Amino acid sequence: MSTTALDQAAAPEVDADRIREAMEYYWTKEWTDGLPVVPVTESYLNQFLAVVDRDPEEVLFTITHLNRHLTVRLAAINAALAGCLPEYFPVVLAAWEAIAKEPHPARGIWQSTTGTAPFLVVNGPIRAEIGLNSQGNIFGSGFRANATIGRAIRLGCINVFGLHPHKLDQATQGTPAKYSACIAENEEESPWPALHTEYGFDASDSVVTAYVIRSVMHIEARHTMEPEQLALDFVDSICRTGALIHEYTSALLVIVPEHAEVFASAGWSKDDLRNFVFEHSVRRRSELVAVGKDALSHKTRWRLSSEHPDSMPDTASTTDEPDVVRALSHPSSIQIMVAGANNAGVSAVVEIFTLNPPRENPFSYSKIGA
Repeated sequence: MSTTALDQAAAPEVDADRIREAMEYYWTKEWTDGLPVVPVTESYLNQFLAVVDRDPEEVLFTITHLNRHLTVRLAAINAALAGCLPEYFPVVLAAWEAIAKEPHPARGIWQSTTGTAPFLVVNGPIRAEIGLNSQGNIFGSGFRANATIGRAIRLGCINVFGLHPHKLDQATQGTPAKYSACIAENEEESPWPALHTEYGFDASDSVVTAYVIRSVMHIEARHTMEPEQLALDFVDSICRTGALIHEYTSALLVIVPEHAEVFASAGWSKDDLRNFVFEHSVRRRSELVAVGKDALSHKTRWRLSSEHPDSMPDTASTTDEPDVVRALSHPSSIQIMVAGANNAGVSAVVEIFTLNPPRENPFSYSKIGA
């Protein structure tokens, strides 16, 4: 085996046995996500608390039915365990504040068999300040800020709210996003205004948007420079029958610069793309009958067969075109951002978990340092 820089690097003079002892202790206490965590001392914890002007005992988020509360101090402990640097902590704090505004986590969606996960998008100057990745391999490994900020949320779920797999977390299959899911927008290579400016923030503000997601689907589209053809690829992915859990679905389009330029050079704005996707995201009722999703449950409003005893007609059945069923309730069900490398036509659709028709701004966000 060839010698690498890692082989040649001089290890710092520490007691490795004591470090391993601490890591194993944390494992036996179930304070991890399955991967080793960083041992945390009170002095190291104080470095995190020092970068925010907040009462350590302030409650950030509560899951009432579990009677458990996450405080600033607990958020800091889990950020440190996750491997965050202290300067990342304002982002973690804002992420928890955004999560607290989202209705589903407090109601137990993270415990669900559905297998959802928290997903964070970061905008503004903080991206460059702490080295958040927005350009290439955005859903992958290699960047400490992305990996550890997302992981800080997961460890908080486990250590504060008890969401251990096979226990309070009953996900049937789950998603890799349950380890960590945090990306930044590639604002510099976007032809459109950044995501957070759509919420009324200034471009100079740093903002975290929080989502509850089910999956990330990649859209391989290197074949066309026609905006309509590209948009229809997004449409087909959004309204696939497997995604239609409730009456309507929602999605975040994570578009690479190459694809964004296809739309922008044809004169399309974000709203043009959003409206096109909304108008074309429909299924024939016969297609829904074929998969047993042509009606709604009286109890949950989840899709099921019209032959089911709990079924009720969906909204489309009362319109002038009952055989045409919309997958989206409103154009605002589609959010759009630009992220990834400008080297290929590979974008993504992030499936957002939502139970209710979207509001004007259907997702939850918080200004960093506010």
